[in-house]
Amino acid sequence: MHSEVAEPVVAVDGLGKDYRIFANPRDRLLQVFGRKPRYQVHRALHDLSFSVRPGEVLGILGRNGSGKSTLLQLLCGIIQPTAGTCAVRGRFAALLELGAGFNPEFTGLENVRLNAAILGLSSRDIEAKLPDIAAFADIGDFIERPVKLYSSGMYVRLAFAVASCVDPDVLIIDEALAVGDVQFQTKCFRRFEDLVAKGRTVLLVTHSTEQVVRHCTRALLLEGGRLIGDGAPRDIANQYLDLMLGTGRARPAPRRDSAAAAAGEVGVLEERAGYFRSEYRWGDGGATLEDLYLQVVGEPGHRVSFLSGARLEIHLRAHFELARECAIFGFFVKTPDGVTVFGNSTRNAAVYPEPLPVAAEETVSLCFTLELNLGTGSYILSAGVSAEERGEIVPLDRRYDCLHFEVHNDSGAVGLADLKAVARRL
Repeated sequence: MHSEVAEPVVAVDGLGKDYRIFANPRDRLLQVFGRKPRYQVHRALHDLSFSVRPGEVLGILGRNGSGKSTLLQLLCGIIQPTAGTCAVRGRFAALLELGAGFNPEFTGLENVRLNAAILGLSSRDIEAKLPDIAAFADIGDFIERPVKLYSSGMYVRLAFAVASCVDPDVLIIDEALAVGDVQFQTKCFRRFEDLVAKGRTVLLVTHSTEQVVRHCTRALLLEGGRLIGDGAPRDIANQYLDLMLGTGRARPAPRRDSAAAAAGEVGVLEERAGYFRSEYRWGDGGATLEDLYLQVVGEPGHRVSFLSGARLEIHLRAHFELARECAIFGFFVKTPDGVTVFGNSTRNAAVYPEPLPVAAEETVSLCFTLELNLGTGSYILSAGVSAEERGEIVPLDRRYDCLHFEVHNDSGAVGLADLKAVARRL
């Protein structure tokens, strides 16, 4: 409740940033002495407004060039806005470009002391925190050596250790964690949890939708310098996947109205056990995924509870408005916290060896068969239909997080998968 009533620690209002693009250095020089514009204006950010409260972990998603790094540079005061305002309240620490803020000739310890002093710590506080910083970075004797000798992984380890150990009110991370190994990333997210427990705020820019869904309490989506999404991490992650995997403009897939429902025209997926009303549906409307259901091989009837190791059939039925030379059916399975467990499609030749042509106004049914070697737990199924046109994938009707099912495992194995382990004495 603390984060709901406290004043925002980050406030952005009408924020915009323009850059002048000159064709050559001569035009840049002539601009100093003349009034005629000799440049083109590139608008990196357009009228952004949002706020972040204490205790939030805000994930920021967007394609390359969408304005994510520009936004963080503005928040950190590295560059100035062209329009609007942005403010960060309290002490903030930022981990932006790899190695930024480090003097390559200084040793790791010297850079730690310098950066901590810049962040406002006294000499006594710095010396008190040095053991914690060194232990978290875990780079051994290299902390006594010039950072110009560091690998990219060592850079980010030390930089994150400094930024997170100085007890910032706001911690800002720009894709730097992608450099670290799995063990270090795990340590970083544990530190996030520690900071949030103290009411601190984290801003995380990443391309990993799984990190956003698992670790963030809220997410933003930027596209072309505009804020096009602000909401629950799972919803924003789905929107981001649409931007990355689709080629058309995002708009809802066609849905039946109440009159159509009364006439019995509603696709039966909405009536299936396990159906999620909060599904995220998207596509250009060229097809409708009408039904999706699960059954065990040889046992007719939709079900949502299975034993691990069962031979599972995933049945899809779609109606196509137009003829397509290559229709694509696909699905993927996720955990409730957003970890992708498995996914595949008929575009994979090992799954469906030939292109799948469809005629206009044709309804096509298709079945995937797989072994359900999952551990005990809840899982969420997403499915969709697309078309391949001139080498590009056109999303027709994608239904994300539309069906829930359970898996039970009597073997005693733990984890997401049951790898059917056996042991023998040697």
